[in-house]
Amino acid sequence: MVIDDEVMEAIDLDEVFLVGPFKFKNREERRRYLILQKKTRHVWPYAILASERLTELNERLNKIDSKSRKRKYTKMVQNYIEEEFTEELKKLTKTEGQILVKLMYRQTGTTTFDIVKELKSGWRAFWYNTTASLFNISLKEEFKPDEVEEDFLIEHILRRNFQKKRLEERKPAIEIDFLQAVEKWQ
Repeated sequence: MVIDDEVMEAIDLDEVFLVGPFKFKNREERRRYLILQKKTRHVWPYAILASERLTELNERLNKIDSKSRKRKYTKMVQNYIEEEFTEELKKLTKTEGQILVKLMYRQTGTTTFDIVKELKSGWRAFWYNTTASLFNISLKEEFKPDEVEEDFLIEHILRRNFQKKRLEERKPAIEIDFLQAVEKWQ
């Protein structure tokens, strides 16, 4: 870059967005946020792990030619994941389960219902969703911070915790206009 006949070096920097503390209107709102923060921090590692395993599974399935081998491999991975996580996931509260479903969408860009439908069957996905609905959880839930206030709060919690290095940061698979969400909800 040349300014007044003087050569200056320019450096392109990535945009940095600092997330400030949330401004609460009252004690109840603060309490709700802190509970949501605890639950979000608790399920975040599961969301990361699930999205990584799903990515790995899809990459490996793309290398397998035979449908029967793909089914066998998928079944083997499912059995492994079920053995490893079922007991831990059963301990989640209803709210943590719904947060996990939303974070799965954030990290994969696909609803949990569609993931089950693709890996198992539409029938299984239907029954899993029906069972989940008994606990007020929907496997079809998407993550929309610009439309749903709770989703905005979850995204705010994640970004604050990434910033403070309390949680391992991962880019979302979906596009999130956080500035637009901030303008809407704060």
